[in-house]
Amino acid sequence: MRKIFTPAKMGPYTLSNHLVMAPMTRSRADFDGTPGKLIAEYYGQRASIGLIIAEGTQPSDDGQGYLMTPGIYTDAHVAGWKKVTTAVHNEGGHIFIQLMHAGRMSHPDNTPHHRKAVAPSAIAPETPIFTPTGMQDIPVPRALTTEEVRDTVNDFRIAARAAIEAGADGVEIHGANAYLIQQFLAPSANTRTDQYGGSIENRARFAIEVVKAVSEEIGAERTGIRLSPGTLMWGIDEGEHGPALYRYLVAELNKLGIAYVHIMHLGND
Repeated sequence: MRKIFTPAKMGPYTLSNHLVMAPMTRSRADFDGTPGKLIAEYYGQRASIGLIIAEGTQPSDDGQGYLMTPGIYTDAHVAGWKKVTTAVHNEGGHIFIQLMHAGRMSHPDNTPHHRKAVAPSAIAPETPIFTPTGMQDIPVPRALTTEEVRDTVNDFRIAARAAIEAGADGVEIHGANAYLIQQFLAPSANTRTDQYGGSIENRARFAIEVVKAVSEEIGAERTGIRLSPGTLMWGIDEGEHGPALYRYLVAELNKLGIAYVHIMHLGND
């Protein structure tokens, strides 16, 4: 127990202790996704923890799912996040920004462009979501083309670069909780017939390509990923081959030498 409060080494960083603050959606950004003064104050107050993983942050307009969540793909976003990372670093802390593309877990009313959400396949999660006018059912999303999948990988790369420019110590890729990356992993959300659907290797391809792109851009030692194997939520079901899928995925991620894999477990009783 005493070791929890001793310094910990993670990649190029020496953390002040072994405690990590998990990412939690706060919905306190400006409507354009820019983190404001309140977010800087919030994370600065928590900088005594070993590592802060900041809330889910969209890497593009299409990545937004909820109201007033932050982005990291414009100059204004970078400037806003600089105030956050400075507040954390001034208190001796470290912070990773979590890159979260919500995929189909979105509503047009929550986004700056008001378009349909994008996803691996045109399958709705059959669950409501909070919008400016209250709870609404999530509409059927639009399936990404193969070229758009590749463009989305690049969106993660660019967002990771922007996070480092904003002073973050690294990024965590959100591959859990029924968002876009897990949508690719789950047959219940992914019925594609191209190289991103069907077999275990194909369904894991998007996750691996995103992690590889981010690692190449900012360094594997500054890259983590969050996964939630077997979690049944919002229409996600990885099926009987789920364990084999994750054994394959984690083995491939291990080859990239990333900083960590963050596992979220939720009971499905």
